[in-house]
Amino acid sequence: CQSLPKTLLFQLLGLSIAILSTVTHYGLHFTLISNISLESNSYRVIHYAAFYFGICLSMTLILAALLSSAATVRESQCLTAMGFFCFALAFYGLIPAACWRYTHSTEVEDSMMDVYDFVYEEVRRNASNFRRHELTAIHEAFLCCGKHSPFGDTTNVEHTTCPPGQVRDAGQDCLRKIQDFLKKYMDFVSTLLGITIGFMVYGMILTSFLWFSIHFSSNLDRKGKYILR
Repeated sequence: CQSLPKTLLFQLLGLSIAILSTVTHYGLHFTLISNISLESNSYRVIHYAAFYFGICLSMTLILAALLSSAATVRESQCLTAMGFFCFALAFYGLIPAACWRYTHSTEVEDSMMDVYDFVYEEVRRNASNFRRHELTAIHEAFLCCGKHSPFGDTTNVEHTTCPPGQVRDAGQDCLRKIQDFLKKYMDFVSTLLGITIGFMVYGMILTSFLWFSIHFSSNLDRKGKYILR
């Protein structure tokens, strides 16, 4: 019974990761940039990799919690070992993800801003209706308006693509808005990664203790039993 709250906690953590992965994959800001990005841009690869990694991680975590719960009820060493393996698999998948997060901290940000720069300059140069529609969609999604450009007057682009009510000189530079949005989002992801790594260590310790408890309890049950002949 004491293991039930722990199991629910691991399942809740796995569900949180699944929700975050789904929001990352299907969220308006992310899907918009992914659909616009070129094949040479790394954002689309990161976009899909983050989704599949998050879903696999959440499934592994939920499976580990269920196996640990079943192992406690049935006192099965096999199920306990399988639960430990799932926790260890998730842990060794999280460590490279956390390292990538800190060693490539600006890669997602740079790739998203590159997409915006590309679309903006395409509209500025040839006023493509297709690109103009994409730029308008970005402005509406991020609630921003244009950017500071070294190529002279760009107010015509901003007046035709910014949503009504957005003031150009109010500091709503799109590159800055993208940076602020990603900073908050990646800070949340980093926090969740840290919490998940901590729980993976706890899960491995817990399943190891459970395995040894079942093992020694099983050996003790065999001692002191005699058959009268």
